[in-house]
Amino acid sequence: MNESPAADKPGLRERKKAKTRAAIQEHALRLFRDQGYEATTVEQIAEAAEVSPSTFFRYFPTKEDVVAYDALDPLVMAAWRSQPVGVPPITAIRVAMREVAASMTPSQAQELMDRGRLLFSVQELRQAAIVELLRSGAMVTAELAARLGRPADDFELRVFGGAIMGAMMAAMIPMLDNPSPEILEAADRALEFVEKGMPL
Repeated sequence: MNESPAADKPGLRERKKAKTRAAIQEHALRLFRDQGYEATTVEQIAEAAEVSPSTFFRYFPTKEDVVAYDALDPLVMAAWRSQPVGVPPITAIRVAMREVAASMTPSQAQELMDRGRLLFSVQELRQAAIVELLRSGAMVTAELAARLGRPADDFELRVFGGAIMGAMMAAMIPMLDNPSPEILEAADRALEFVEKGMPL
């Protein structure tokens, strides 16, 4: 028996937590953009988001984490899971990414570009960028393993996850200095290239 749609929805508490987390990150990115990452304090972010500093730290253990956190990941994973099992993995990922991109508001697109620019331009955040890249690759590998019924440490699946992340980063990083909505199109183009076997 299929579960009702309501059973798949997060509870009220989880939705409130997600809303608070999103508000904290939104205000943090705005302050970083307006006055610089180094000049912005956790106290200023908390005040702008109308939460206490202790609440900030419940959601983000460090100031670096508020930049590294990617709220779109769960949405992409959910859209990927909704694709038919027989769809090739890269095709399913591309469809999922396009669905999420189409649902993004202009402010969400701006936040995506602000996060990327900060992660790769601020020295303090580069380690966090590497950790986030590894985490995203592991997430793709784990999702693919579940989809195919193979172990998450499967060599080929790990290579697949690394190739996916590497292709997107290679396409997107050069665009961070001049961000535009085309940054998402570049990511899709990179995956299309991998999907075709990277013909040169």
